[in-house]
Amino acid sequence: MSTSSLAAGYILQDGYPLVEDYVHLRTASGLTPKTAQQAAVAIRGSWYGCYVTEETAPTKAVAMGRIIGDGGWYFLIADMATLPEHQRRGLGDAILKKLLARIKSDACPGTAYITLGADLPGRRLYEKNGFKDTMPKEMGMSIVMRDAGQ
Repeated sequence: MSTSSLAAGYILQDGYPLVEDYVHLRTASGLTPKTAQQAAVAIRGSWYGCYVTEETAPTKAVAMGRIIGDGGWYFLIADMATLPEHQRRGLGDAILKKLLARIKSDACPGTAYITLGADLPGRRLYEKNGFKDTMPKEMGMSIVMRDAGQ
């Protein structure tokens, strides 16, 4: 994906934001807050990620997304987040397209299964990029484990 599809003044970069930017992006965009330790481990355990900066501050992330996956066939899009003051400028769309392009180019040949959790504000973005509800055939489930690692 070229940066020409981004709004003027932004740069799409491969990799991950600094840990402090990752933590801030999650919190400021309304995702569940995480600690710096959780962020550092999440970044290390990711299959691929990308983020957006402003041209005037090329080390400060304003949007991000990452993929958790096995590289074979299963991939989870995670941490799609954009700072509120940078929303509605196509940054999330550019990131999602870059993530999907990376799966298409680097996953093992065959069918890839790509999932994500979509909150209400994100549903339109994901649907526009081909994602569909899995219900009623499948239903996503989750569990929140408090005090993990203790």
